[in-house]
Amino acid sequence: MARIVVTGGSGKAGRAVVNDLVAHGEDVLSADLVTAPGLACDQVQADLTELGQAVEVLRGASAVVHLAAIPAPGLRPDEVTFRTNTESTYAVFSAAATLGLGRVVWASSETVLGLPFEREPPAYAPIDEAHPARPEFSYALSKLVSEEMARQFNRWTGITFVGLRFSNIMERQDYERFPGFWGDPLQRKWNLWGYVDARDVAQSCRLALSSPLDGAKVFIVAAADTVMNRPSAELMAEVYPEVELRGEIARFETLLSISNARRLLGYEPAHSWRDELPGG
Repeated sequence: MARIVVTGGSGKAGRAVVNDLVAHGEDVLSADLVTAPGLACDQVQADLTELGQAVEVLRGASAVVHLAAIPAPGLRPDEVTFRTNTESTYAVFSAAATLGLGRVVWASSETVLGLPFEREPPAYAPIDEAHPARPEFSYALSKLVSEEMARQFNRWTGITFVGLRFSNIMERQDYERFPGFWGDPLQRKWNLWGYVDARDVAQSCRLALSSPLDGAKVFIVAAADTVMNRPSAELMAEVYPEVELRGEIARFETLLSISNARRLLGYEPAHSWRDELPGG
């Protein structure tokens, strides 16, 4: 059985992805700067901004799920975030090309779409992959640059690259914070009240590894609903009254469209805070 490498396997998304792949019978190697106690796979410590280390980590693998990155803006200086994220992504993509891996699945971000929508409101909602790319800070710019890298590496090699624009990733314990959002829709307007459960992140990565795709694709990956206990159309009318709503929007439907992920990956969110908390 060919091995799948998960970079950033010690992180929030990485742990969920590793556990999901192992549960589905895959041989997994986690590569990260640090190891995670109790992770259900082999682990190796590596600095993936170094091409040589990336090649050694990926040697013998059939595919990689590249999640290693500084995971959000503001955690490190902007220059460090941009350099670390673009260098590690280049190294992993280049190593995959050198070794002839069959597929690269990697973490892009919802932030490329213009979050936090302060300079410009959304062009329309629900937002889909055709929405203009409007990175507003270095983290988002690093993800957009990586999307272009994926397109060029695909052009050079024919390897399929699948970028997943994850919404704000949550674990079950994070849902305890959600009632604090309900009284003020402005608190979470910055990503149209979106989120995604880490277990659904894992599902999307597993599907992206095996779905019959080619080229360099990107997909928005979010929960089926919002973090709010108010109807989505009502939230848009109050906070973004000037933004065009496209199509009929179900009561609590996500405003980060997952239609393409559903259609082309077979993705269907299985987890919602509404199953965990009263008041949903």
